[in-house]
Amino acid sequence: MRHLLPLLKDVLPACLRRWAGLALLAWCGGALAQVGTAPAPYKLRVVGGLAGVNQYLQHEEPFWTQQLARLSEGRYSADIVPFDRAGVPGAEMLRLMQLGVLPFGTVLMSALAGQYPQYAAADLPGMGADMAGVRAAAAAFRPYLERDLRQRHGVELLAIYAYPAQVLFCKKPLAKLTDLAGRRVRVSSVGQADFVGALGALPVHTAFAQIMHSLESGDTECAITGTLSGHTLGLYRVTQYLYTLPITWGLAIFAANQAAWNALPPDLRVLLQRELPQLERTIWAAAERDTADGVACNSGAPQCGLQRKGRMVALQPSAQDVQKSREIFEGVILPRWLQRCSVDCAAVWNQTIGPVRNMRVPAAR
Repeated sequence: MRHLLPLLKDVLPACLRRWAGLALLAWCGGALAQVGTAPAPYKLRVVGGLAGVNQYLQHEEPFWTQQLARLSEGRYSADIVPFDRAGVPGAEMLRLMQLGVLPFGTVLMSALAGQYPQYAAADLPGMGADMAGVRAAAAAFRPYLERDLRQRHGVELLAIYAYPAQVLFCKKPLAKLTDLAGRRVRVSSVGQADFVGALGALPVHTAFAQIMHSLESGDTECAITGTLSGHTLGLYRVTQYLYTLPITWGLAIFAANQAAWNALPPDLRVLLQRELPQLERTIWAAAERDTADGVACNSGAPQCGLQRKGRMVALQPSAQDVQKSREIFEGVILPRWLQRCSVDCAAVWNQTIGPVRNMRVPAAR
């Protein structure tokens, strides 16, 4: 652990240095406890998903801060902090987990698209127009993802989470995808930037917490974000049109530094191996419900069960736009993803998602 502590100063903001140092002590102390006569009380430190949205508030946070203690009859507990309030750039999460500075963390697949494009394969824009499609892609991709994270980074994949469908919130009328031409559109990944760019729009990379300010200031005219996540931010107050075609689904990886994982007490590993898949299933089911609830509550439909309701015009995609999305995926998104990859992503695709999409790509030369 001693050689890792100096890294905290270089790679973490001040607000996380003490927290991460305690995390290192927690899992190293746990490893030492295993050679003693009795295990020490064990408290995990976890970096979770986006703050303020249902996935974190209703599922991740309660699991770690309440359910873990109950399930373990008080033997184990955890603290959790959302990654966007921890001061850690999303692109740095994997590196910090690899170093062991952050033993347990959540990272959006899209945040890895710059340095490790291969890990974004299951959530490429335009690929999954419905939840069934993205489920199939994630399931097909998972064995490769598990193996590569372990071998390349020493990181153990523990779960894959999904956010609600990422759709378009716009100030001005939007009847079809090509109406985006010339507009400034908030995006959160290079893939989303490729997608809106193919429609003649101008992508603007903006953090989730800054979407409202960006729209209010006029820096952007539209934003891609989750249906219910956008409602949580209050986007229905500054935009009038909701175009409900899923562009991506915001898949995220929950993983652990392998040494930290192996240092856990065996019964805690067994407990997490049993319970994390259930948490994953719960989050996926909630993402599907939240997608529909977000549309209902942003538009003020009767089925919205929330107190705050918008009056947005919710627009269903036409068959032509569904086809247009597929064409952009096949003609722009997939080729550019292959170009960005430093590994043989053609082989990765053909061995994982390609068969379930009935779409092979030429082998790399």
